[in-house]
Amino acid sequence: MNRLSSLRPHHVGLFLVLLGALLTGPVRSATAATKELYQLKIYHLKDKQQEEQVDAFLKDAYLPALHQLGLSKIGVFKPIGNDTAADRRIIVLIPFKSFSQFQSVTEQLEQDKRYATSGQSYWMAAYTTPPYSRLESILLESFADNLRLQTPQLTGPRSERVYELRSYESATERLHLNKVRMFVAGGEVGLFKRLGFNAVFYSRVLIGSHMPNLMYMTTFENKAARDEHWKNFGADPEWKKLSTMPEYQNNVSHIDQLYLYPMAYSDY
Repeated sequence: MNRLSSLRPHHVGLFLVLLGALLTGPVRSATAATKELYQLKIYHLKDKQQEEQVDAFLKDAYLPALHQLGLSKIGVFKPIGNDTAADRRIIVLIPFKSFSQFQSVTEQLEQDKRYATSGQSYWMAAYTTPPYSRLESILLESFADNLRLQTPQLTGPRSERVYELRSYESATERLHLNKVRMFVAGGEVGLFKRLGFNAVFYSRVLIGSHMPNLMYMTTFENKAARDEHWKNFGADPEWKKLSTMPEYQNNVSHIDQLYLYPMAYSDY
């Protein structure tokens, strides 16, 4: 089973307490405090009825409410082949400037009566007919201040676009930091840029059930373009040199990847 589909949700209260300590503690540098945060909300769905109910909630209530609070570049995606999957999913990408904004938005949504009214069928669903099987949340932090969320420059039909979400787990925290250095200082990010991978974000997982871990998203006009880009990446002399450097060996223990397409109501 793909590990991105098996992550478990966290108790909200404990999540906020632990995260607040993490993001405001003395070990955080001033530079780290300026990095962006990204929340991935993954709705796990058992059938078409749940999928349609969550779609309606996101389109008519959730995204409009986030936009009203000043948030933008909110992505909503589904895995390619989602309609035949045993575990259907809808993945929402939400960027935040800081943890305080994340916390403030959460509190404002909980107190917004118009928001609750616009999504009433979702909020008032009976325990016997919930709108999803499980809802999980992953919190990410951008690699560096200059590697912030980007809007991909795609021109083809939205229905054909491929957003590839990758997760790289490492055996230890030390090796995880080594892989992050490989992306930033080692030049892997620059290689992706030179080869036109149209990255949306590069990030470390701060809170998640599979850690230590980094996640990033690249985009392509279609599946054929995706395959061609990765073929060029694997054959590139710069990658061949980087991937064989002694200091960057064995820093990834497991890779998951999801091929996604954007919803019509997504900001992407």
